[in-house]
Amino acid sequence: MSILEFNFCPRCGASVMPVEKFGRVRPVCPQCGWIHFVDPKVAAAALIVQEGRVLLVRRVNEPHRGQWTLPAGFVNGGEDPAEAAARECLEETGLRVRVTRVFDIVSGREHPRGADFVIIYLAEVLGGDMKPDDDADAVEWFDKDTLPQLAFRATQKVLQSFYA
Repeated sequence: MSILEFNFCPRCGASVMPVEKFGRVRPVCPQCGWIHFVDPKVAAAALIVQEGRVLLVRRVNEPHRGQWTLPAGFVNGGEDPAEAAARECLEETGLRVRVTRVFDIVSGREHPRGADFVIIYLAEVLGGDMKPDDDADAVEWFDKDTLPQLAFRATQKVLQSFYA
């Protein structure tokens, strides 16, 4: 978020000013002293592999519309990231999963609406009917030699690491 995107104090309504605070320029309220700190956006993803094949979904939204990625999405405030990964997997694939452990954490926002951190969890399928929904128009299993065009550096990094 740039300094120009934030104009008013949420506490008192006064116009904020760009002021050097804690090592960077931040919106600061000259009336009540409130300082805006940008909180990172966090996403959670499920890495599900069966018989050497990985489960991927095809994106229906920009960025990277038509490209493939792990089932993933943003973590809601107060939500356990592992539960977010399972929820997103159910929403996008129709499959209920059990998260088993953290596989990796990838940092670095790739686009303005993206996550600053993606927590990738290994997960296993418990049940459900595989069908695309929500942000996906297709869901398929791929082996490492036939991976489709992948969206996002985080997906690429995780699959390279997993199949290394």
